[in-house]
Amino acid sequence: MSDNKTHFGYQTVAEHEKAQRVADVFDSVASRYDLMNDLMSGGMHRLWKAFTIQRSGIREGSRVLDVAGGTGDLSLAFAKKVGKSGQVWLTDINNAMLTRGRDRLLDRGYPVAATQCDAEKLPFPDNWFDCVTVAFGLRNMTHKDKALAEMRRVLRPGGRLLVLEFSHVWKPLAPLYDFYSFQVIPRIGKLVTNDEDSYRYLSESIRVHPGQEELKAMMEEAGLEKVEYFNLSFGVVALHRGYKF
Repeated sequence: MSDNKTHFGYQTVAEHEKAQRVADVFDSVASRYDLMNDLMSGGMHRLWKAFTIQRSGIREGSRVLDVAGGTGDLSLAFAKKVGKSGQVWLTDINNAMLTRGRDRLLDRGYPVAATQCDAEKLPFPDNWFDCVTVAFGLRNMTHKDKALAEMRRVLRPGGRLLVLEFSHVWKPLAPLYDFYSFQVIPRIGKLVTNDEDSYRYLSESIRVHPGQEELKAMMEEAGLEKVEYFNLSFGVVALHRGYKF
């Protein structure tokens, strides 16, 4: 077993421990995940995801992979756009989140393919997808470089990777944002999910995640080209987009 260390929020843990700890977090919050997203972001997460769809270039017949897709917000929007001639694959490493997402899409009349898998070892062929997305999942991955390389591998030439993730907020807003993240969000988590610790971890995980320029460089190192990013809500969130040529 590897003795290498990695971040779990502000803690330093053995790499082999992180996956289980992250799994425990999402097992705990899965049933109230969508409600908490609305409460924590004031509904803004819906606008951030709509912007991602808009920048994806997806059209009827496209093949899309939604990595760490959780409860399926992006997969549902993509399924509506690609039509019956397209493909959408919803994946997540966490069974509780994936099951919730799959059932939600079935209830809406969109029976997309759902696969439980690790983003660092995607079970898909090279050069297959027109678009790969990961929304609010990259920061929970142990080896982000491996995950980005895998996402690039399964993209066809001309395809694009979109990473929607919390990022570094505009500095003048940082004190207010810190207060909200560390004082308010864990309290909301306790009230709604009876799990204050998981939401404290999620706030901490944002702070140790690469900032805008650092993530851009990581995507370039993974072989993606024409990488750019769009700051949303003063940098609370950033959408990175890169291409495979």
